[in-house]
Amino acid sequence: MSTENLPQSPEQPSRKPRVAVVFGGRSSEHGISMVTAGAVLSAIDRTKYDVLPIGITREGRWVLTADEPERMAITERRTPEVADLAESAEGGVVLSVDPADREVVYSEPGSVPKALGEVDVVFPMLHGPYGEDGTLQGLLELSGVPYVGSGVLASAVGQDKEYMKRVFASFGLTVGPYLVIRPREWQQDESAARKRIVDFAGEHGWPLFVKPARAGSSIGITKVDDLSGLDEAIAEAQAHDPKILVEAAVRGREIEVGVLEFEDGPRSSVPAEIPPPSEHAYYDFEAKYIDSTPGIVPAPLTPEETAEVQKLAVDAFEAASCEGLVRADFFLAEDGRFVINEINTMPGFTPISMYPQMWQATGVAYPELIDRLIQAALNRSTGLR
Repeated sequence: MSTENLPQSPEQPSRKPRVAVVFGGRSSEHGISMVTAGAVLSAIDRTKYDVLPIGITREGRWVLTADEPERMAITERRTPEVADLAESAEGGVVLSVDPADREVVYSEPGSVPKALGEVDVVFPMLHGPYGEDGTLQGLLELSGVPYVGSGVLASAVGQDKEYMKRVFASFGLTVGPYLVIRPREWQQDESAARKRIVDFAGEHGWPLFVKPARAGSSIGITKVDDLSGLDEAIAEAQAHDPKILVEAAVRGREIEVGVLEFEDGPRSSVPAEIPPPSEHAYYDFEAKYIDSTPGIVPAPLTPEETAEVQKLAVDAFEAASCEGLVRADFFLAEDGRFVINEINTMPGFTPISMYPQMWQATGVAYPELIDRLIQAALNRSTGLR
């Protein structure tokens, strides 16, 4: 029987994918996470995606925030706070852990919980522990919600500098000399642990870099030029992480490369060089975010050096089983070798961040970069893959 003359149901308009941009968090990188998220919120194509901004306070409460990226910037040398943008001082957001239900629910004391609709993908703009380290990724895997960036294992490896270096070395990448002091070792015999660091300095020379093993944005790092500054540096690192890493200085140039996953696999951007900041001892937090020390894009390398470091960046991406994106940081040592320092599985996306700058110079503009990451996440399943 023909259906031509039967009444037709009106077509339902297709719903735009809904992106939850999650930022803030409990780590010491709370403020930089917000600056990063503000830039992403400004760049997301609102004709293509619905956006739900979700902040996590320093205490760990998930809140709805104002969709006002202009308030998520560094002002007067201070980073923003999620609490200042929260729509309520007491309300909270809950993401279901039932894979069959992607509803986000908002509740306040004394009020009936309100469903805010389904989330199709999460863009986790968290930096540091309790977000970038696989913890949030694990929650999203349980919830069955796709997300931008690496999975649980790669995120954890990318956060813990000790195991990152162990993985890289096992895959044949060159890493610099380092020493790890675990909290139990420090608690059981502080003098013996300190002696290990002094002996390490005797073997590799000063300066040393003392840093939290599981932090980023150059927070908690101290360049130690001699024995007199060691105790203060250890205390500073332990204020951010009870496990600390001590690295020997690698003399050479700082080179960074962005890796982005395309349909045919990961590709590298043009490299960038981070010149020594004139007003800082090294490329620390202040130099990166407050004084905005500019990088050189593209880095002045030979074609052979460029090709080598681009290949090494992809090798590091694959070694740690990364997905989506990575910024790989190297030293071009004085002997001509590239020494990998670290990877960042959720690099900064601020307007001055090197990752988007490198891709801009490679031919991928900021809005396209954001779109590619969201589309890749939407096309990737959760679970084992």
